Amino acid sequence: MTTKYTPDHEWISIAGQEAATVGITNHAQDALGDVVFVDLPAIGSRIKKGDVAGVIESVKAAADLYMPVSGEVVEVNEALRADPSLANTDPMGHGWFFKVNVADMSEFEQLMDAPAYDALLKNA
Repeated sequence: MTTKYTPDHEWISIAGQEAATVGITNHAQDALGDVVFVDLPAIGSRIKKGDVAGVIESVKAAADLYMPVSGEVVEVNEALRADPSLANTDPMGHGWFFKVNVADMSEFEQLMDAPAYDALLKNA
């Protein structure tokens, strides 16, 4: 499994030929505070890299969830919709947001790996 990160604190993970899984990083959930609502994209939506794919509402603020790569949404995390706190308790696991078929793997390859993302956080 390969996981990459965006400057907007989303992560995307690909394992083999499966659809890529997208969520928010631990840093993002920590900055947001307690997540109380998530607006997830519709299955079948084709969203371009950098476009808004959803909204995360917390006790502190609302934030947009940006698409890390262009592609088609093939699954959403209904457990997260039912229990938005999963974004806080397990942001890199059960708190994932949606799965996407990646349209252009070069967009995925251009994202940050874990050391680059860690460096971004240290310099923020």
